[in-house]
Amino acid sequence: MDMVLLLGVVTGMRSMTAIAALAWAVWLGLVPEQGWATWIAHLVVVIILTACALGEYVADTLPKTPRRTELGPALLRVAMGALVGAMVAAAIDEPVAGGIIFGAGGAIIGAWGGFFVRMTVARIFRRDLPGALLESASAIALAILALARLHGGIVLDMQKAVS
Repeated sequence: MDMVLLLGVVTGMRSMTAIAALAWAVWLGLVPEQGWATWIAHLVVVIILTACALGEYVADTLPKTPRRTELGPALLRVAMGALVGAMVAAAIDEPVAGGIIFGAGGAIIGAWGGFFVRMTVARIFRRDLPGALLESASAIALAILALARLHGGIVLDMQKAVS
């Protein structure tokens, strides 16, 4: 479930990155599609989620974008983290309730931790943009790391089952 927690952290940093990355991984066959979450495997869903993630990267750099720690954006991130957690848990045959808890908890950690790091970087550079770009790059890298680890675990489990 460490991958679920990490994807939750990514969701807290950038609400659409983890689900877009998960959609790509499922569409590419790196993560199995399971049960109710099979909708994410369609190319049109992958494209829409990717467009949403790219739009979020741009919107996040704008001065009028609300803080993620405000109630609305924070609840959205927690809900998205729970959704991603549930989908990953279903894909790896783990309890969905645990995926929801780890995904939502990770989103809380990522939202407030990412905000703290971004504000620290902004103070150092006396501008917000470097912090925003660093956070976006970190979210992408962490999502790739989590999904690579998830894919590696799935491959190892399938190899054990065959032998």
